[in-house]
Amino acid sequence: MAVLAKIRQRSALLIGVIALALFAFIIQDLFTRGTFGQSSKDVGSIDGKDISFEDFRVKVSNVEKSGQGITSTEAANRVWDQEVSIALLSSQFDKLGLRVGEKHILEVLKSDPNIGKNPMFLNAAGIFDVVKFKDYFKSNPEAAQYIAQKEKDAELNAKFQIYNTLIKSGLYTTASEGKLKYEMETNKVSFAFAAAPYSSIKDSEVKISDDEIVAYMKKNEKKFKADATREIQYVLVEDKASKEDEAEIKAKLTALLSGSVVYNAKTGKNDTLPGFKNATNIAEFVNANSDVPYDSTYVPKNALPAVDADKLFSLPAGAIYGPYVYGRYYAISKSQGFKAGVNAKASHILIGYEGSQTPNPKEKRTKEEAKAKAEEILAQVQANPDSFMMLAFTSSDDSSAQQGGDLGYFGPNQMVKPFNDFVFSNGIGKVGLVETPFGFHIIKITDKQDGIRLATIAQKIEPSEATSDKVFTLATKFEMDAAEKDFNAAAKELGLKVAQPVNAKAMDEAFGPLGNQRNIVRWAFDKETDKGDVKRFEIANVGHVIAQYKGENKSGLVSVDMARPYVEPILKNKKKAELLKAKMQGSSLEAIAKAAGVAVQQATDVTLDNPVLPGGVGQEPRVVGNAFALTANKISAPIEGNTGVYVVKNIKTVKAPAIANHAAYVEKVKAQSASDVNRVLPALKNNAKIEDNRLQFNY
Repeated sequence: MAVLAKIRQRSALLIGVIALALFAFIIQDLFTRGTFGQSSKDVGSIDGKDISFEDFRVKVSNVEKSGQGITSTEAANRVWDQEVSIALLSSQFDKLGLRVGEKHILEVLKSDPNIGKNPMFLNAAGIFDVVKFKDYFKSNPEAAQYIAQKEKDAELNAKFQIYNTLIKSGLYTTASEGKLKYEMETNKVSFAFAAAPYSSIKDSEVKISDDEIVAYMKKNEKKFKADATREIQYVLVEDKASKEDEAEIKAKLTALLSGSVVYNAKTGKNDTLPGFKNATNIAEFVNANSDVPYDSTYVPKNALPAVDADKLFSLPAGAIYGPYVYGRYYAISKSQGFKAGVNAKASHILIGYEGSQTPNPKEKRTKEEAKAKAEEILAQVQANPDSFMMLAFTSSDDSSAQQGGDLGYFGPNQMVKPFNDFVFSNGIGKVGLVETPFGFHIIKITDKQDGIRLATIAQKIEPSEATSDKVFTLATKFEMDAAEKDFNAAAKELGLKVAQPVNAKAMDEAFGPLGNQRNIVRWAFDKETDKGDVKRFEIANVGHVIAQYKGENKSGLVSVDMARPYVEPILKNKKKAELLKAKMQGSSLEAIAKAAGVAVQQATDVTLDNPVLPGGVGQEPRVVGNAFALTANKISAPIEGNTGVYVVKNIKTVKAPAIANHAAYVEKVKAQSASDVNRVLPALKNNAKIEDNRLQFNY
């Protein structure tokens, strides 16, 4: 108490000292990282148009508060993408001179149900009334501020709709394209071919260097374009329970089965306390000894741990099973008996009516009409029970219609009362009609599950303090060793495994298989972090990550490690093709096939629209195209296909008969290119000059 009194007496002095220290820290941080040290007050720019940090911060904050449960980084990324899109599209709107009037803006606003369906803005006929809408905001200054922003958004939306319409109108399909489509579908070629598959040469016989992969990426730059990344290698030292820890947890659980002797200070005598086997208040005993609260519900067999479900479900009342592993817990369970029909499975056909709570009725009907229809369907089902599924597909107003009315399993009181009472008061196979606020339901009970009630004591499998101390010591030693020695060598000396390196972008949140570890990514991109730096990060409930910043990839291309799985097979096939071509020599197709060690095969009536070769080869458009280009009985040079090297001999080409009108084929091509409008925004982003300064503001 004396110490506490002194602290209180000197509290003003302590607060002053702490305030000065914090002020000094904040000032230093502002100069090194924050506002004073920043080269820009803007969070970025798009084609020279700056995005104010303050505006950006407010928008990010609003997204975070939207109740969608997203992180600050996710919110920042979402707002950034939105700002980039708006800036690029607005620039296009200005170039085209797009203008929208009040009518356009009102139409967009009305599409928002909170405005267009709001009773305050509807007239006696239930139609949106512009005068009512305007009058409301004239008399409410606070609401006027809100609608001003909504109008701004609506104006952008209206312009985008016009812009989108213009783009779609600019996409057209010519008669020539229709004719080409017709010919690709109906021209046919038959040919013989010799195919030497790439798989006939082992991958180990063909090596691909990093330089070759980089050269390929540079030739195909658009495919491999990427933001600058930083490569981080790391070691995970898991903080998990040791075998000794697990044995101790199991021993504690086993000890709970029998009674224990405890000294009673009040009586001065030893008291014998009942164990799990003999406890009279089972719920109290479980709650006093378990990391998971007592659960009195009956559970079906499929809700029990899969490995132990059979044994647990067959426990007679009062019997005990365990210890056993249940997720991240060791557990012992005591049966408290069975109960029949704890869960039920049912299907239904819902017939809604005007005024019911049916979300999307298929047709308008009165309550009387709905009841009559439901009774008619009930009669059909009773006459032919097998018709239920089809009747649900065709007649039900519920979304479960797509599943034939099947609602799956549910417990008591999960459905509205009339529905619940019918299902849990009747047996499997019973069909009936009930009314609820949603409408009339024809219900078929399809199954029921029995359940068991288990009193379970579960104790978390977690490391002891001694184990965590050992893990911390090991992680710290490795951190120090890795800072002075080679990272991989230091890991090997301590028996640790270096994980696959992570190539992170500046605004990434995920860190390889470890999920959201934004702090590691932010550290790698910190201007104070140098190549080769090592740092330890503590991850709750996981352990310690010791990371090393290996370097930055400024090339604008993805890393070689990321590209290799895609590029290496292509380059290997290129090299294999040269080896196979050298073999495929001869004066006839048969001689060429023999030289390659393959048989001559036949392809009949193949089209360019579906260039699939027989024998499970798959699509080979280059091979089929070459076959069309040959005259009858002519042999091609070796062709590099998707799966191997081919030599083909044209047997017969059948041209499609000429037709006067290709309109049907024009429509086919038009349908295939309908989504081309979605390529506009990515193309604008690809050609824009975008500067992203979010890292300066610690996002």
